[in-house]
Amino acid sequence: MGLGIEDIAKARERIQKLVRKTPLLMSTQLNNWLGHDIYFKAENFQKIGAFKARGACNTLAWLQENGEFPKHIVANSSGNHAQAVAYAASTMGIPASIFMPAYSSTVKIQATRAYGAEVILSETRDITDHKVREAAAEKGTYWIPPYNHEHVICGQGTSAFEVFQDLDGVDAIFAPCGGGGLLSGTLLASRGLSPKTQVIGVEPLQANDAAESLRSGSIQRLSGVPDTLADGAMTMAVGDITFEYLKQLDGFHEITEEQMIYWTQWLSHLLKCRVEPTSAMVMDGVCKWLKGAKSRKKVVVILSGGNVDQQTTLKIWAKDHLQQLPQEMR
Repeated sequence: MGLGIEDIAKARERIQKLVRKTPLLMSTQLNNWLGHDIYFKAENFQKIGAFKARGACNTLAWLQENGEFPKHIVANSSGNHAQAVAYAASTMGIPASIFMPAYSSTVKIQATRAYGAEVILSETRDITDHKVREAAAEKGTYWIPPYNHEHVICGQGTSAFEVFQDLDGVDAIFAPCGGGGLLSGTLLASRGLSPKTQVIGVEPLQANDAAESLRSGSIQRLSGVPDTLADGAMTMAVGDITFEYLKQLDGFHEITEEQMIYWTQWLSHLLKCRVEPTSAMVMDGVCKWLKGAKSRKKVVVILSGGNVDQQTTLKIWAKDHLQQLPQEMR
């Protein structure tokens, strides 16, 4: 728990040539409807189409900086972290093996292979996690976990770091919660650069291990694979490192699948770009938070990614939700 803003700043310096500084998007129509200023940090335009590139690149760059360059990289992930590690390893010329559950998005499996990594599929997340631990025990191999790692967290925090370099007076910053790495890094950046900004997490109701953990005061693990479209938030449990940061958040919201689909459709329409359900669900948390607002607020939403496969796309658009305007969600 010794991380601070200086660690996020160092991470930003390490990865600036490896990742993109992503843009802040706005929808004037959405702002008019909601009566507030909503900015979207578009990590869907990041390398590999998600914020995860930041954490993977920072970890490998930190290893190189400290003369600990591994011969082999392994990682476990159901999606964007797999692509991120494959990309980072390929960029630095290191062989990588990625362990993924068989139910992972086909687009993300294919993309991971396209970056040159070996992909090993397993029936369940538990088997995947067991296999990566075995592989990590081999000499010369380094394991980059998806969230429970200090340098992964610092890399993810560079997204919010960029936000606060570009924007003043942010009332609240929102991010989705899977394993908690993005939220942990966002909290560190916010407390260091904009301490008055509230940091708020959002999670699928059907994959609410983090919310249950926060309520009970101890880490709770899901009993089975969650049935949610938010494949970026399908982690079975948060980590012991990230949980300590999650406990410092200013708020946390659980979102139904219907609201997730609603906002995926609307953000795709308003922002004119592909948005993952994991990202879009955050807007329902924003609307819940804004209901108590007595003045116009400046809010930032971190759009965590934009990698959506055909099967998920068909589910998202099975019913038209664009007939109900966002102003009715206030």
